[in-house]
Amino acid sequence: MKSRTFVDQVTLHAIAGDGGNGCVAFRREKYVPRGGPSGGDGGRGGHVILQGDRDVASLIGLYYQPHQRADNGGHGQGKNLHGRNGRDRIVKIPCGTEVRRAGDGALLADILAHEQTFRAARGGKGGLGNTHWKSATHQAPREHTDGEPGEQAELRLTLKLLADVGLVGFPNAGKSSLLSVLSDAHPKVGAYPFTTLNPVIGTVIFEDYSRLTVADIPGLIEGAHDGVGLGHDFLRHIERAAALVFVIDMGAVDGREPADDYRKLREELRLHREDLDRRPSIVVANKMDLPAARDNLAAFQRETGADPMAVSAIARQGLDALRSALRRQVAPSDR
Repeated sequence: MKSRTFVDQVTLHAIAGDGGNGCVAFRREKYVPRGGPSGGDGGRGGHVILQGDRDVASLIGLYYQPHQRADNGGHGQGKNLHGRNGRDRIVKIPCGTEVRRAGDGALLADILAHEQTFRAARGGKGGLGNTHWKSATHQAPREHTDGEPGEQAELRLTLKLLADVGLVGFPNAGKSSLLSVLSDAHPKVGAYPFTTLNPVIGTVIFEDYSRLTVADIPGLIEGAHDGVGLGHDFLRHIERAAALVFVIDMGAVDGREPADDYRKLREELRLHREDLDRRPSIVVANKMDLPAARDNLAAFQRETGADPMAVSAIARQGLDALRSALRRQVAPSDR
């Protein structure tokens, strides 16, 4: 969230436009000696509208411009001229954004689709001109009403990425390398912990041009669900994934036991949100090109009972089988 290129939580101050005032006017035309009231109504204030946009990847725009204001409505004029309606303020946000009221956290909208909209603040109604008070016994009314003020709302926006598959693993497990060879994404890859500081989405395209999206989540560590490390801010981004891929460093490059990593990862997901532990999943034994990987894989299978897919992102081994497994696990989307 603190990155200058990726922001997934912001507080939005939505300020709708005020309605225009109604007008007090009378006809003053030549040859119309008894011209009646002719004051027009004020225009409606503009709404603040949130709109999902598949081409917007982050909430960074609202991070730097958290106050979004719509135009006021125009005042009514003589000759029964209606004031112009205020221009709506359309705010483009990423698909997958939850909109909650800042005070009590109540969920107001979940923007999932391209061009889906939510009215964050309603513009004020325009006032009435004096024409509305004309009657047989009240032929020169001077009554009118002012426009209503526009609504103001303080909203908390939280982005949860829309991806078919979420990659989870400890730092240095090779998730970014795996994503780069599976998809069209080009995440930063480095031989040190926490190379990935922001979620990255890649698209896997199959021979029939169907596709599925894969999200690389920053590395988790024990206690991530409780705010430890970098991954805790990004656990939300796998909540929408139809399937999870546990990427395990079977070469044990950092001296950790692969079986321990796997158990801790599942526990962190369960503690963050219990249903994540029941989500369809694939276990990937990465870095199988390293000397210790074969022995570690055998020990991993004995201790966990899992049967992971053997892969080496660097050597590009086992990738076709993994793509096929992903396709079987998730119905490719058109997102």
